[in-house]
Amino acid sequence: MTFTLEVSVELGIPNVFFWTTSACGVMGYLQYHASYLTNGYLKTSIDWIPGMRNIRLRDMPSFIRTTDPNDLMVHFAITQVEKVSMASALILNTFDALEHDVLEALSSTVPWLYTVGPLQLLLKNVSMNGSLESIGSNLWKEQPGCLEWLDSREPQSVVYVNFGSVTLMTTQQLIGFAWGLTNSRKPFLWVIRPDLVTGESAVLPPEFLPETEGRSLIASWCPQEQQTDCRFCCTEWGVGMEIDDNAKRDKIEALVRELMQGDKGKAMRNKAMVWKVKAEEATSGPSGSSFLNLEKLINEVLLVNYNQDH
Repeated sequence: MTFTLEVSVELGIPNVFFWTTSACGVMGYLQYHASYLTNGYLKTSIDWIPGMRNIRLRDMPSFIRTTDPNDLMVHFAITQVEKVSMASALILNTFDALEHDVLEALSSTVPWLYTVGPLQLLLKNVSMNGSLESIGSNLWKEQPGCLEWLDSREPQSVVYVNFGSVTLMTTQQLIGFAWGLTNSRKPFLWVIRPDLVTGESAVLPPEFLPETEGRSLIASWCPQEQQTDCRFCCTEWGVGMEIDDNAKRDKIEALVRELMQGDKGKAMRNKAMVWKVKAEEATSGPSGSSFLNLEKLINEVLLVNYNQDH
């Protein structure tokens, strides 16, 4: 939210924007153009956004993924992005190696950009006391029991399903997804928000639970992104497979089986381990890119006014 800008200017203190989406998500907002909304076709290719290849309109960030020129959230999101240039710094929860091309293009537009992620790994450099341990970043109350359940399963054996904090679906889509998971015969952890289904509570078929007993866990929220990230996961980072909006249970079952026991799934797990190592390197001191960027942010932005006043 950018409403703090005016206050920070009045008080003469730095105002740092923390953008919770990926760098490709930020670039999508910055490169928004009204002509997207007049096309009326979400599969339209967008080939001129710096650092972002093979992007379609449907891959744009959630709040501007529409063909409705009067959409309220489009105008709100664009208003927020336009104020980025007024901030003292922009920090992103990503790391340089993961989104190198996008970050390079983005830095020419936003030179005061600092990548400090993944934040949960960067936290290992911080001594956690009682007051810090209570800090969280989720919109819904977590159910930590899901982590204990995962620890009880064999490594690389569980499918994790989460539709995020804003996605909605119909009852039929929910049921189709449920039976796709059931028929795959694979263990799964499925996060179902209470408001996931449009206009009503998310209720699974009564026969679903007996069919999946012993190999499934349903939670309302877990510690845990959206269209643009999905595209990058599938085409750039090699760690995802896209599911069509109206995929039926058979398609979902086939994708789950391919993910868990097929060649594509094996390749994705290998790639995920490569990114895991790179993320750990980025957040490790004293030479990791995110570790250094956090120090730069503190010294170049946050302490500037303090040093001038003392």
